[in-house]
Amino acid sequence: MTAGDGGGEAPHGDGGHGVAYAPHRRASGRGRGAQLLYRLQEKATVRAYRATSWLLGHLPEGPVVAVAQLGFLAGYALWPSKRRAITANARHVLGLPAGHPRVGRLARDVYRAYAGYVVGLMRLPALPADVPARLVDVGGEHGLESFQRLHERLRAEGRAMIIVTLHVGSMETLAAAMASHGFPAYGVADDTAYPELYELLAEQRRRWGVQVIAWRNLREIHRVLRDAGILALLVDWGYRADGIPVRFFGDWTTLPAGPAALAARTGATIVPVVNRRARDGRYHAEHGDPIEVTSGSPAAIQRATQAVADALQRAIEVAPEQWYSFKPIWPETDREGDELAARAAAALADEAGDGTRRRRRRGQPPEAVTDAATADLARDDVAAEPVAAGNVGGERVATEAAPAEPVAHG
Repeated sequence: MTAGDGGGEAPHGDGGHGVAYAPHRRASGRGRGAQLLYRLQEKATVRAYRATSWLLGHLPEGPVVAVAQLGFLAGYALWPSKRRAITANARHVLGLPAGHPRVGRLARDVYRAYAGYVVGLMRLPALPADVPARLVDVGGEHGLESFQRLHERLRAEGRAMIIVTLHVGSMETLAAAMASHGFPAYGVADDTAYPELYELLAEQRRRWGVQVIAWRNLREIHRVLRDAGILALLVDWGYRADGIPVRFFGDWTTLPAGPAALAARTGATIVPVVNRRARDGRYHAEHGDPIEVTSGSPAAIQRATQAVADALQRAIEVAPEQWYSFKPIWPETDREGDELAARAAAALADEAGDGTRRRRRRGQPPEAVTDAATADLARDDVAAEPVAAGNVGGERVATEAAPAEPVAHG
């Protein structure tokens, strides 16, 4: 949760809509006294972030991580709502009952891995600007070199790339590595919670050559896609009933419509990407197969979003302890899952649609994707996915003081 958003998860079940957090849905009405208090809180947060970052940058990483792991495990024990969320997610990933020993072990492993991520993240500003990029291995069958060839092919066709990713490993180091290789990559960030901290983190990322777009700047987002750039979006912000239904680790949930809707409107290609931490402290980035959105019809959006879910599931399965998702990803009740399954079936059955089925020629946006519903999906859901160059390990590190609260990577 972001400080000031009034909480984290909304109740599931009857009347529930999943997690409450989304930048464009956050309540903005505050009295004058509350605004003053919020401003003082922001200044204190920025100072604490600067001081902690400086301190961690001048201490040996190993002992600091060990201490941080103890603190985060204490947070696991003392913060029931987060413990329930991470345990529920671990249960779905493993396909085991919530009380199974392996589920609890994975949940605790997530906290340990997350402690190392946070310490590494907070140390970055005090290190030379080229360090993050040097931590990422560029080779491999689906590594950065392969990604570069894919990008060059798409760019020659005049097509943009929409990276979809989740809270795995470190997106900060990947963003820095991409910038060092000259990729025209941009991340979407939430600038509404703590604007002063947003500016501080954006300045730090500019040291690495990483560009940030505020989530409300839809004109700039569409410019990047028009110019065959790279736009990065996080998609694991938690279950919301109004998302696109997908099967994820065998159970029904939702993912945001934003990536598929934007791809349909602009002709961009969706590419799943993940950046995992290796035992030696380095990172291995890899991309999945490109996902094409053939039109803006409900069926095409459904199929593309399911393909995103399948790719991200495979990415998580390699190292599930590195998936730092501290919000419920699945609905709590079987009834909600049944409703999502019915919605997915209805979308796929609507193949005839409203005339938006025509397949685009390679390199061109779909001619008929002009319906208002798809436009609304793109506008609403891009805001719910701040990522890589923006929230990537930034705004939420300092806004959520308790060690168990997630730092948004993107």
